[in-house]
Amino acid sequence: MSTITFSHVGKSYGSTVALDDVSFEIQTGELVALLGPNGAGKTTAIEILLGLRTPSDGYASIGGELPRSLPARRRIGATPQTTGFPDALRVRELVAFAAAHYPAPVDIDALLAAFDLTDLSATRAGDLSGGQQRRVALALAFAGDPEIVVLDEPTTGLDVESRRRLWEQLRANTGARRTTLFTTHYLEEAEALATRIIVLVEGRIRFDGAPSEFRAAFGHRRVAYVDARGERVVCDCDDPDAYVRELVRNEVPFRDLLVTQPSFEDVFLHLTGAAS
Repeated sequence: MSTITFSHVGKSYGSTVALDDVSFEIQTGELVALLGPNGAGKTTAIEILLGLRTPSDGYASIGGELPRSLPARRRIGATPQTTGFPDALRVRELVAFAAAHYPAPVDIDALLAAFDLTDLSATRAGDLSGGQQRRVALALAFAGDPEIVVLDEPTTGLDVESRRRLWEQLRANTGARRTTLFTTHYLEEAEALATRIIVLVEGRIRFDGAPSEFRAAFGHRRVAYVDARGERVVCDCDDPDAYVRELVRNEVPFRDLLVTQPSFEDVFLHLTGAAS
């Protein structure tokens, strides 16, 4: 059974269409990156999944339950793009408060340690730096030991070490019983973590598949070499092997041959129409 279902979901704000006939299913154990340029509809999709917004058309469900239902809410932990904590509450109090909403939460001490918050457990939220507050927000998503974790731009504001720590947490905690869906503007993050990529452009799905398929479907490989005049020649082509055989067959002199695949950024820019 799918843990997350979007069926022909549409969402409009007046004349502005944020999502247009979006359908996908996410199975248990997947680690899915939801990508797209600003304004593509990513945050709207997340808010519908969390029950914060209602679709204009279609429906979203979590394990067959509507997102606003209590059974669905108990299955999800989330970190939104922006968070605001009461300044007077301490870190441990915030984590304990979130954990209390779930029937079988994780051990609070272990969770604080996992997000490098042990030394900050008695610190008031108002005294935390932006990056520290972000780590607290991420810890809250895991406090209830949920089946589904939804993270909207999770590593924004984190330093490199904190980002890597979160990556390790996601890899270790996504699998047989947990599904993770996250948005990110860091394409290397999607490449490093995701088992599946969904790309939204202007409210519609432009790609849905594995990272390897992402490259193959939209990216041309690049052949570069130095010719007889000492000039660098670069060619984007579908079949670099055939291209090189043609060079040899025609006795074209070359040296320093290099064949490369497109980067995630190259493919993303091509897919979203942002490439120059």
